[in-house]
Amino acid sequence: MTKKEALYPLKFKPVFKDYIWGGRNLEKLGRKIPAEGVTAESWEIAGHPDGTTLVANGALAGKPLTALVDEYGVDLVGHQNAWALERGKFPLLIKLLDANRPLSVQVHPSDAYALAHEGNELGKAEMWVILEAAPNAEVIIGVKKGTTPENFRQAIQDGVLEKYLHRIRVKTGDYIDVPAGTLHAIMDGVLIAEIQQNSNTTYRVYDWNRLGADEKPRPLHVDKAMDVIDFEQVEPTLRAPQLVADENGVRRSVLVSNPYFTTERVEISAGSSYCGKCSGATLEIWGLLAGAASVNETPLKAVEFVLLPASLGEFGIHAKADAIFLRTYVA
Repeated sequence: MTKKEALYPLKFKPVFKDYIWGGRNLEKLGRKIPAEGVTAESWEIAGHPDGTTLVANGALAGKPLTALVDEYGVDLVGHQNAWALERGKFPLLIKLLDANRPLSVQVHPSDAYALAHEGNELGKAEMWVILEAAPNAEVIIGVKKGTTPENFRQAIQDGVLEKYLHRIRVKTGDYIDVPAGTLHAIMDGVLIAEIQQNSNTTYRVYDWNRLGADEKPRPLHVDKAMDVIDFEQVEPTLRAPQLVADENGVRRSVLVSNPYFTTERVEISAGSSYCGKCSGATLEIWGLLAGAASVNETPLKAVEFVLLPASLGEFGIHAKADAIFLRTYVA
């Protein structure tokens, strides 16, 4: 039996997606995107049939994340994610998005609905962090007051859904919680980091009456969408971060916490360090959004993500310059 390599902080080579709403703005985040055309998404840490990232550093370089899940199992993801292993899945998916044009109005199902209607696919709870926003940039979250399933469906048929969509102005640094069932759309002029369940199931409700790359309307999934849209989510507002610690040059605030992941914003002053431990319960994913830092001996630059395996043990994150991180784990 071949001895397995010891796990360590893992970086990955991104997988790019060229959906019609993309642009070339991911170059601003250091991504070497294809020379021609548009790039909509960079899948940073992914183990999905529609895109799997390869390890970029160390002894495991070149291995796909899916192979690591098969080989290391709970040592990689932690016993809090054993449910995902039972379904043969890595639990999370990390993306960068360039919304150069508006995305479709869409909704994602819950785990239960996805399991019943999409085979072994997961549902999708997700959250967004705005990395860059043009003046007056907006997102759509939820519906306006007075919206009913009946008038909503009729508006889709009539091509006039805009009057029922709740818009929120966003700026750099804002974050948005998008639970399964949330009607949503990312509008043009924003770069986003997205943390989500490992799923690519999207029910498109409305696509602004535009044509796809083949000059035909992109498919809609109205019946399934109507099954899962939460019409009780009326004109929601952005939430404030919840401060949980502020000492020794490290400030931590919880942005989103749900059954699938918790994401914190961690601000570390230049010269300060955060000391943690992956003791087997959960993996951690750290994304450096600004500044310069290292995790153990692995250097990080903005914007870059690193996966800390659940069995890693003690780790230290040292800020070489004032650093802002997203830290994601499963509580």
